[in-house]
Amino acid sequence: MSTPQRRKPRTDAERNRDRVLEAARVLFAESGHDVPMSEVARAAGVGIGTLYRKFPTREALIEAIAEHRAADLAAAAHEFAGEGAQGLEGFLFHVGEVLAGDRGMSEVIEKAMGSAEPQGETRDALLAVIAELLDQARARGAAGRDVTAEDVNMVICGLAAVIRNAAGDWRRYVAVALDGLRPR
Repeated sequence: MSTPQRRKPRTDAERNRDRVLEAARVLFAESGHDVPMSEVARAAGVGIGTLYRKFPTREALIEAIAEHRAADLAAAAHEFAGEGAQGLEGFLFHVGEVLAGDRGMSEVIEKAMGSAEPQGETRDALLAVIAELLDQARARGAAGRDVTAEDVNMVICGLAAVIRNAAGDWRRYVAVALDGLRPR
């Protein structure tokens, strides 16, 4: 008996999914967690049935947005890894820019999921590329040998909290954190 092959999603279905994710991200970021799902569907230009087929719950939709944002950050980290010497620093400032520009969405993700930190395979992929950035930083003396990708992830979580809570200048936080990662 052969295993049924999964069909590749239709192009229009992928387009609809992307439109729903983008519309939801904008609406949740602007108006918070309780945006009506019908408003998301209307903003995306899809029917409510299409929305619920793709995302059966609000939490499933928010989780997909969080996953998409984390995947975008991982892709950006790969680009910064290609820059070599300043990759880790550039990446942390990029994360700050993304989170500051999407502060409302971070609040929604945390409310829905209990944490805005990436989970599962996306988290693993992000940690792997952070380890690559960290190796490059170590090679130029900008990070201590004992610093781990998990340590950098803690810095990112702290950065997210600084931004989400408007607890000060996030750029200053990144500069202080980078200094703390340097060898002693």
